[in-house]
Amino acid sequence: MNFVIFVIAMAALIWGADLLVRESERVALKFNISEFIIGATLIALGTSLPEMAASIAASADGKPQIAIANVIGSNILNITLVLGTIFLISKTINPDRDFFAKDSTWSIVPVFVFILMIFDGTVSRFDAILLLLLMAAYVMFLLREARGLITAEIEEIQEELEEENQKGFLWTKSLPMILLGLILIIGGASFTIDSASAIARDFGISEWIIGIIMISLGTSLPELVVSISASVKGKVDMAIGNIIGSNMANTTIVLGAAALTNPMQINITDYLFDISTMLVATLMLVFLTANKLYTKPAGISLFIILGLFLDHTISAMAL
Repeated sequence: MNFVIFVIAMAALIWGADLLVRESERVALKFNISEFIIGATLIALGTSLPEMAASIAASADGKPQIAIANVIGSNILNITLVLGTIFLISKTINPDRDFFAKDSTWSIVPVFVFILMIFDGTVSRFDAILLLLLMAAYVMFLLREARGLITAEIEEIQEELEEENQKGFLWTKSLPMILLGLILIIGGASFTIDSASAIARDFGISEWIIGIIMISLGTSLPELVVSISASVKGKVDMAIGNIIGSNMANTTIVLGAAALTNPMQINITDYLFDISTMLVATLMLVFLTANKLYTKPAGISLFIILGLFLDHTISAMAL
């Protein structure tokens, strides 16, 4: 029964996040807010809402292992599973954007900062503020770097939403949808954490394992769906950018919000393999973008890291 509740709660969490982002985009366009601002904030951060809701709920409930494991697992899966899948299913990948110079190098900074923070065994509220400031710096970089530029992806989203707005924007429709999205996110996150903890108890496994596999896999589904859909349509820039932006948001906003809610304790030696895997995966992302190795062999290499990660986690479950 707990597993059924977990699946339903996770579905509600993801659906609520999608609903909230969609309606927020419509409201933003109603007030003529910059298309790039919509893309750089709502769309880029929208797919990280499930991770944020789940981690905040876990932290508030006194389950820091689930909160931190969710972020680490999501970052690993985004790079190995999602990016690896993109490389394998795409025929040719020639992104217009230089992701190494403009994006991927940013993704390694919060990982190093996070590792430094947990040497004392705590992610404090002061640490949380520093992480949020790091994300603010990245958003400022994006806004400055993209001044006057609007990507094809954002233009397409804008046109689609403007067509809907032309049919008649109604607050009586958007506000209830936004509220419904918030309710689904909050309720879904709460039930996800409670049911995940119950599953851990039923099977005698740690909450860390539940967080790093079940919850992180579920909360990574938006990134997987968005990135694969973009790749199939030939929008590889959007797909790769979504992964980089999502990981940046996970390590800064998600962890920061969770630690602000309740400072989190973590023993770095207990989870050294998982933290090291996140670091290796992020370094692989930087290496691949630096050398423009957007190929199927690169995808296989990422899946090898994923295989090692899953093998270690499954072995830990058996202990």
